Amino acid sequence: MKLLRVGPVGAERPAALAGDGTLRDLSGITADIDAAFLAGDGLDQARSALEGGRLPVVEGPVRVGPPLARPGKIVCVGLNYRDHAAETGAEPPAEPVLFMKAPNTVVGPDDEVLVPRGSVKTDYEVELAVVLGGTARYLDSPEQARDLIAGYAISNDVSEREFQLERGGTWDKGKSCETFNPFGPWLVTADEIADPQALALRLWVDGELRQDGSTKNMIFGIEHVIWYISRFMVLEPGDVINTGTPAGVALGRPGEPYLRAGQVVEVEIEGLGRQRQTVGSAE
Repeated sequence: MKLLRVGPVGAERPAALAGDGTLRDLSGITADIDAAFLAGDGLDQARSALEGGRLPVVEGPVRVGPPLARPGKIVCVGLNYRDHAAETGAEPPAEPVLFMKAPNTVVGPDDEVLVPRGSVKTDYEVELAVVLGGTARYLDSPEQARDLIAGYAISNDVSEREFQLERGGTWDKGKSCETFNPFGPWLVTADEIADPQALALRLWVDGELRQDGSTKNMIFGIEHVIWYISRFMVLEPGDVINTGTPAGVALGRPGEPYLRAGQVVEVEIEGLGRQRQTVGSAE
């Protein structure tokens, strides 16, 4: 299934994308697409209702919001593609590099991205996001992670490189500015993605292709990452993992200007849809 949330900011309602391209209202099944929905039998109920033709059509053009109500936490993996590590001058890490991103960075896939006040190095990063549907605590092996994945989505891990790398402390303050995680358009359930380690990722700025990679080039695969994170913190239903970005970010392109107001960023991952954001400035 392809699950999404539609409507004005703060008043989104759950929906599913039917095979005929229409949006179907899930409000009769669940109040929202959230941790409780993913942890219980929400996915089974939604699938049964969709396949049985029991969901009403969502009428009219609607804004598409993030496909998951506010995540419990967003755990990110840095330098997880060899080509990206190389372009930043970093050695491929021996273990996954982890950092956190504030849950309130999440916005819809086509919502405006705001360059923070004083920023001159706001950057883009197309990433495969993994959404947990079960609890991962001290997993014994990466294979145990497989059944805990509810689905996949696109994240644009927007980053402010000066804040992240030149101002001391941790990476988090360059990662958690408002609007810094466009998410969606869909949460695609795990059963629809035959091989999440073979998906093409692309990102354009003003129509110019900047990133063109594949999840097959991750240093640490998805199941390994979930297993690894579970050794340090408990992952719960509704948590999100941003799994890293391929080469092509502005940080790794000498002379390449960073994002500025008025530009348009488009993001795509095979099977997971497409995003389009206009860049603005924080007032």
